Amino acid sequence: MDDHKPIDTPDGPAVDTPGIGAHRYEAPPTDRPITDAEAAKAAGLAHNEHLKIASRYLRGGLADGLLKHATGAISEDDGQLVKFHGMYMQDDRDIRAERTKKKLEKAFSFMIRLRIAGGVVTPKQWLILDNIATTYAGNALRATTRQTFQYHGVIKSNLKRTMAAIDSALLDTIAACGDVNRNVMAATNPAQAGAHKIALKLAKDISDTLLPKTGAWREIWLEGERVVGGEDEVEPVYGKTYLPRKFKTVVAVPPSNEVDIFAHDLGFIAILDKKNKVTGWNVTVGGGMGMTHGETDTFPRTADVMGFCKPEDALKVAEAVMTVQRDWGNRKNRKNARLKYTIERFGLEAFRAEVEKRIGKTLAEPKPFTFDGNGDRYGWVEGEDGRHHLTLYVPSGRIKDIEGGPQFLSGLRRIAEVHEGDFRLTGNQNVIIANVPAEKRDQIEALVDEYGLTKGASALRRSSMACVALPTCGLALAESERYLPDLLTELEESLARHGLQDEEITIRSTGCPNGCARPFIAEIGLVGRGPERYHLYLGAAFDGSRLSKLYREDVLASEIKDTLEPLFAAYAKDRKPGEHFGDFVIRAGFVAKTGNGPDFHQRTGPLRVA
Repeated sequence: MDDHKPIDTPDGPAVDTPGIGAHRYEAPPTDRPITDAEAAKAAGLAHNEHLKIASRYLRGGLADGLLKHATGAISEDDGQLVKFHGMYMQDDRDIRAERTKKKLEKAFSFMIRLRIAGGVVTPKQWLILDNIATTYAGNALRATTRQTFQYHGVIKSNLKRTMAAIDSALLDTIAACGDVNRNVMAATNPAQAGAHKIALKLAKDISDTLLPKTGAWREIWLEGERVVGGEDEVEPVYGKTYLPRKFKTVVAVPPSNEVDIFAHDLGFIAILDKKNKVTGWNVTVGGGMGMTHGETDTFPRTADVMGFCKPEDALKVAEAVMTVQRDWGNRKNRKNARLKYTIERFGLEAFRAEVEKRIGKTLAEPKPFTFDGNGDRYGWVEGEDGRHHLTLYVPSGRIKDIEGGPQFLSGLRRIAEVHEGDFRLTGNQNVIIANVPAEKRDQIEALVDEYGLTKGASALRRSSMACVALPTCGLALAESERYLPDLLTELEESLARHGLQDEEITIRSTGCPNGCARPFIAEIGLVGRGPERYHLYLGAAFDGSRLSKLYREDVLASEIKDTLEPLFAAYAKDRKPGEHFGDFVIRAGFVAKTGNGPDFHQRTGPLRVA
């Protein structure tokens, strides 16, 4: 594969964007591979495909399983189906061994994720979500990297109560997980009020259009309540087997790439005129973060810029991209089922041709654009419409009262009681108190100060993200959220010694290679390999358009600071004006530049010693 091909822009330096090089592609399928259980069996497809077909549109045995009070768990198959309803069954791994020793069942509970397209909620909704957290979920809300909320620790006997409370906020959890189009993210930059409204509307429209139509969610979680007139018992877009794997969609507005558009299956980049009006959308396809350690046929990938569409065609394009993936995606091997692998197998040109066939028109060539970073704008910002917006840094998105630190849960609750605007979640796990009238800013600011919500955080800390990992995530190989704060303290000391304390360097940590905190497009990425061991990745682009490269394998947590220290020293001494850390380590020859797709696994390791 070639390295990313730059698109020259009139407003700044070229942006590295993914391109397609010479490749021998497979011939695309002529029609959808399965229509019923017999065809699925004949094709030798993955177990999940049979499970979806037999589920009666995501019902399975969930209703009966909730009535089995002798266990806090549900069946393994229902554990797969419940993901489509926005949940994962988990257990507390901190006490797993102790409970096993005592011959007790694992301490099962559920993580519940909401569907909130664009991450915007009203103060009234915030208060309801806060009450759910204090009643059922351990006194904490968590803002996720998917621009929504999730709860942890909800026990099975409280699931229906929790879901009814979510419904009372006019929110739901359907399609927040599973083999469907998941929560749609949208740009949050508060200074661009007009463009933000358009991006948010597109995100909501895509979310509604691509939402599963099954009535299973209301039937199971809301005591059989049905929408007036009944609900469809077919899935007109998804069919019985839904998608081969999860599908993630985002909407970005340059110059900010805070939604990390190149890390997702489908993206829309707003093209603005000189008056900041949206004239159309560049369409990106084929991004994704997850991989499996030691399996080089799995890899993260940045999305390709496929073409440009007019505003009125965006929904058609979104549905066409998703349905091509529905029909062309790999249903035999879930590790290679994401859209990124479909693009690798069949090629961008063939994929684009099929999308154009389904929408009945040709996409234009991509328009120039520029991103300047993928972080958030902290502090107060006044929008084009005169409204004020305050972006708060929330460590790892965990909205709770921190002993001796910010009182996020209590403070934001108090603000919600008087706030007249709305709240926005960002893709970086932070919270924006948005649309504050000028005359109300002092009131909000006084509450922010009272609860310590803007207590100082370093540039490195504000540029960090971490997934939950241990103790609840069943896939975690190492700590992430609980470990990152201590590592950041060590690295802050190192950066300060070299006069780099004010440098924005993106750093992200995950407990496993599924990449939920998008570590492979961070300038410093830590990916769990085992207890207190991490793969260390370097060299991603500051704007999120280029993947990183594996620099050191199996680095002990105690060795990460010493591994990075000489690189910080070299960066302080030899960087060029305005040069970001990820670009420097490549130019200085410490690590190879990553192209796209399979190139991620090539030329790994340090190229020189600092």
